Amino acid sequence: MTNIEVKTAYMAQWKLMMIRFRQHKLAFFAFWVLVVIYTTAMFCEFFAPYTLNHRDFNNIYSPPQRVGWLMNVEQFTGKQDKVTWRAEYEPKEIPGKLEWFVRGEDYKLIGFIPGNIHLFGTKYGTVYLFGTDALGRDIFSRILYGARISLTIGLLGVFISFLLGLTIGALSGYIGGWVDNLIQRLIELLRSFPAIPLWLALSAALPSSWSPIQVYLGITAVLSFIGWTALARQVRGKIMSLKNEDYVVAAIIAGSGRGRILIKHLLPACMSHIIVSLTLAVPAMILGETALSFLGLGLRPPVTSWGVLLRDAQNVQAIAVYPWLLTPAIFIIITVLFLNFLGDGLRDAADPYSKR
Repeated sequence: MTNIEVKTAYMAQWKLMMIRFRQHKLAFFAFWVLVVIYTTAMFCEFFAPYTLNHRDFNNIYSPPQRVGWLMNVEQFTGKQDKVTWRAEYEPKEIPGKLEWFVRGEDYKLIGFIPGNIHLFGTKYGTVYLFGTDALGRDIFSRILYGARISLTIGLLGVFISFLLGLTIGALSGYIGGWVDNLIQRLIELLRSFPAIPLWLALSAALPSSWSPIQVYLGITAVLSFIGWTALARQVRGKIMSLKNEDYVVAAIIAGSGRGRILIKHLLPACMSHIIVSLTLAVPAMILGETALSFLGLGLRPPVTSWGVLLRDAQNVQAIAVYPWLLTPAIFIIITVLFLNFLGDGLRDAADPYSKR
């Protein structure tokens, strides 16, 4: 009688999640789109044809310039209407030429690497893909620079919320008793306040004498202070459902302390759910910063973010005449939409009962 050797293959939970995530085509596509967006935001000095200090007073409120098949960039000649005193532009007969890796204005990549090569530009003429604003600044370049602030404030805010929500929620769910009651009453108190008025009150408390960096950190703290409660309750629920499982009881019998049980057994078991919650929290952070900056209570010039750019769109009359001022809103919609697609894919990948 021959002995048949049976080999069993084991696969870690993270590998199973990656396999299921790759099968979610929309979420996988959204992941690579977000990689491109965040990479462009990180190296915005290189991808932007102009710097933040660029001013072109000969092209105030210039409309977007079209790029032809032969890389010809439509050029405009401006004049001022003597009746309405509004700048008007007419196409020139001779277009500009779009070129790649053009030397232009000096910049410091990521804030400290000097350079002057831009991904694209023109040696003769201008290239304003999304038009210009009231000061002749290129909107496309400002959107790329603003992406760095708007996207990183979401990541930084979620990281702080992650630390607060994970720690407080785990302690609340595992210890229970009066600690759990105290934490839950605090969460209920914070969640009972209307979100927008609470944001406005906390943002208005920031001193007007603060530097842009201090305001940036203050806004991040405000958004994190509000955003940790939902994650804390989710972690609490998961910990409470897992702390009576057999492997946790076995660890208690073996003499493991509370800290070891939380770190080694309970938190890894609910980590996939936490990652999904964090992914879905990033869009809320981005929209929160945009709303505060749009209302003038968040980031302020000279800091550039998507919310600050949208402040130029508060005037309905200006939007009717210069609709390209709303272009930053398109980038906000795209980013938030793909972040939600990514979170939905991660949720399906982490759920073992998902049919996908």
